[in-house]
Amino acid sequence: APDRRMRLRPSHPRPAPLALLALAGLLLAAGAACRTAGPRAPEAQRGVASWYGPKFHGRLTANGERYDMHQMTAAHRTLPFGTLVEVVNLDNGRRVEVRINDRGPFAHGRIIDLSFGAAQAIGLVGPGTAPVEVRVVTPEVAPEDRPFAHVRYTVQVGAFREATRAAALQDELAALFPDAVVRADGGWHRVQVGAFDWRRRAESARRELARRGYTALVVPLLPETL
Repeated sequence: APDRRMRLRPSHPRPAPLALLALAGLLLAAGAACRTAGPRAPEAQRGVASWYGPKFHGRLTANGERYDMHQMTAAHRTLPFGTLVEVVNLDNGRRVEVRINDRGPFAHGRIIDLSFGAAQAIGLVGPGTAPVEVRVVTPEVAPEDRPFAHVRYTVQVGAFREATRAAALQDELAALFPDAVVRADGGWHRVQVGAFDWRRRAESARRELARRGYTALVVPLLPETL
């Protein structure tokens, strides 16, 4: 006859194999690391740097400050205002730390525009441009949403030396953006859309332009163009 006796199970579970316990410990440690680790620092960016000085001294920067050519500041296209970056001149190894407070550069192929003081520090004033490495040294700082007093914004779609190229882009935009204009500033003809009291509204217009295939930047309207 079959054995009908009940098999007694142990009152305590068997200990897990050591390998499984070790794996569990590793998973817990990895989870803790993911929870405590901050965002990864951006990779270093390499490209060409330029500088801007006396012509812009005293004008409003994109974050609403007055540009001081002797301060260690710089213009960058995307880094949030207040971010500190180290800039290394790859031609001579000299380096400087600057704070991002402006937008640019607008010339094709350049990645950062240094103040006169910062350019002096790394030997950039004479040659005008140089290959550099840019590395973030502080966490990102969220950009301001409310405008500073008397600061308005526009969306810049292009900047050209030739007035005819700027006019052609304005004509192309005019069908969809009737407020597209060309504003001349020295040797540059800047194609810009709109005049906004709030930065977030300018950002909304920039996103609409991007959706239609245009690369654009939000920049301040200089006082003489208001």
